[in-house]
Amino acid sequence: MNLVVDAPSGAVEITVADHDRTRPFLLLHGGGGVPTMARFADLLASRTRSRVLLPTHPGFGGTDRPESLASVADLAGAYVALLDKLDLSDVTVAGNSFGGWLAAEIALLGSPRVTAAVLIDAIGAAVPGHPVADVAGMTPSELAAHAWHDPSRAPAPSSGPSPDLRALAAYTGAAMSDPALLDRLTMLDLPVHVIWGESDRIVDTAHARALAAAIPKSRLTVLPATGHLPQLETPEAVLAAVAQAV
Repeated sequence: MNLVVDAPSGAVEITVADHDRTRPFLLLHGGGGVPTMARFADLLASRTRSRVLLPTHPGFGGTDRPESLASVADLAGAYVALLDKLDLSDVTVAGNSFGGWLAAEIALLGSPRVTAAVLIDAIGAAVPGHPVADVAGMTPSELAAHAWHDPSRAPAPSSGPSPDLRALAAYTGAAMSDPALLDRLTMLDLPVHVIWGESDRIVDTAHARALAAAIPKSRLTVLPATGHLPQLETPEAVLAAVAQAV
């Protein structure tokens, strides 16, 4: 379904796949787009009998990104407006990679509709000595080696430049991090489960430890034999960890 929401930055149209059960989850994809989350959304909805919303971030998957959405905070505001429009409560916001950073920003907005967050291999934190890998300059084989514990399981890459990566950069900037994020997260007053792949070479486990240390009500789970996309590589382990967050 397509919904137009009145976000703080202006009217925004968001395309949302609604896996409708009861307990609501807002599931947020990373730079790889909705395909990196679609199967896990089905798994989460069917196994937990939950309502799982999987939006396409404006600018991804061939959708338009209005100029008013120029930061992660802008997009977070649009998703809080989406929750308001749907009149949802007791929402768990969960995201991978860029989606994890976005989940943190949504939680920081303090909406009473959001009661828990799950950060899965999230970018966004600036951790000294541990920069986010520059994926834009990698070959497909290099990207698979950084993102997967077992690179042979990585899907075949699409050809040509990715418009989704251009949309990602428009939200995150070239550094793909916010030096103030960890300090801001110390003020967060809701439970957050930090889930990380032990073999992630895009954002390594130093980021997981930094996020967990910054967030007062955090829990940290490190998944063995798992890279940057746990919901693809070890989905059952992620499902068990996510279920602990609510």
